[in-house]
Amino acid sequence: MKTITVSSSQREEMIDITADVQRYIGDGDGICLLFIQHTTCGLTVNENADPDVQSDMLGFLQRLIPQYEPNFKHFEHNSDAHIKSSLVGSSVTVPFANGKLCLGQWQGIYLCEFDGPRERKVLVSAVADCRNTGGSVAPEPRT
Repeated sequence: MKTITVSSSQREEMIDITADVQRYIGDGDGICLLFIQHTTCGLTVNENADPDVQSDMLGFLQRLIPQYEPNFKHFEHNSDAHIKSSLVGSSVTVPFANGKLCLGQWQGIYLCEFDGPRERKVLVSAVADCRNTGGSVAPEPRT
């Protein structure tokens, strides 16, 4: 298992980590499992061609779950971030073939920051298809 470190620069933003993940994929076929080790951010696969999609997603979540909802009891004023994280999710699974992530033409893997700026850790496990490779695990990252 490998770790990707991501530094956010805003309270809420979507950071494309696709290229970082691709570096941990071996040459064969398999699945890549990603897990975020935090409770105020999430992971998602979404469109990477038009930045308006990310803006729309963040804007909708901000309207749906405002930071200063008067009924929140958590004293750190980040209850909204915990809820958004639960809605988005803490993991994604992406297949890979011939050493390439099998994402659609307009898809990217995003870390969704809801309580930044912070440094975040994403665990990456690339599991090779045992039928083709004997069950090897994630290689060292490509440089």
